[in-house]
Amino acid sequence: MTALSIIYVILFYLAMITLVVGVANKIVQYVRVPAPLKIAVTPAPITRGGVVYRFFTEVVFFNSLFRATKWTWIFGWIFHLSLLLAFFRHLRYVISPNSFLWPLVNLEVVQSFGKYAGFAMLFGLTGLFVRRIFVDRVRYISSPSDYLMLLLIFAIAGTGLLMSFSKEVGISGVDIIQLKAFVMGLFLLDWQSLPGDIILLVHLTMVLFLMMIFPVSKLLHAPGLFFAPTRYQVDNPREKRHLSDWGAAIEAKDGRNA
Repeated sequence: MTALSIIYVILFYLAMITLVVGVANKIVQYVRVPAPLKIAVTPAPITRGGVVYRFFTEVVFFNSLFRATKWTWIFGWIFHLSLLLAFFRHLRYVISPNSFLWPLVNLEVVQSFGKYAGFAMLFGLTGLFVRRIFVDRVRYISSPSDYLMLLLIFAIAGTGLLMSFSKEVGISGVDIIQLKAFVMGLFLLDWQSLPGDIILLVHLTMVLFLMMIFPVSKLLHAPGLFFAPTRYQVDNPREKRHLSDWGAAIEAKDGRNA
């Protein structure tokens, strides 16, 4: 292994540990935060099944965003859908051809559409970036990190497209076989050399940086959505009294001392 490969092996493990531990820590914090009041955003479901359906429409169709602003919904939905396609296409680097998941990952719809998903991702990101610049109320609440996050993801998608269409733009392609061996080696603890292509190194460096800052960024809205009381609560305050865990403990203690 080269010295460069050793450095990236160490960086990948550090980034993965930071991502997993950081997100897990945030989820624990979300779970521990009490919800003393019924604050479900109306019109809210009155059954648990309704809550599940509400989450489904939020996660898949961005239902509330669609009702709020159609332009943001268009750019946001296109970006997230293309990101999902790119994610499934990248699974071929971490899944063995002998795996039962390989036929799904190797589907033509995943590999072909996933290859062009980068263009849709850039389109969606451009719309979201322009929105932060020209929409007054959005620009007012935007911080420098919001712009930098969009630019970082934009650069990741851009360098990924350069590697996917290297022949078309007249640059040398990446050794995909060696790249897969490197990635698989990270998971199997069988470390391999990393191709030294400059575009690949830039792409991977930005991905590693994104993984490290994810737990402290606004990207935490992804797991945070599932712990928002405005979304997961059932709107039944008239039928059933809502009492948080710590409130129930205090009430029980007062009852014993009475």
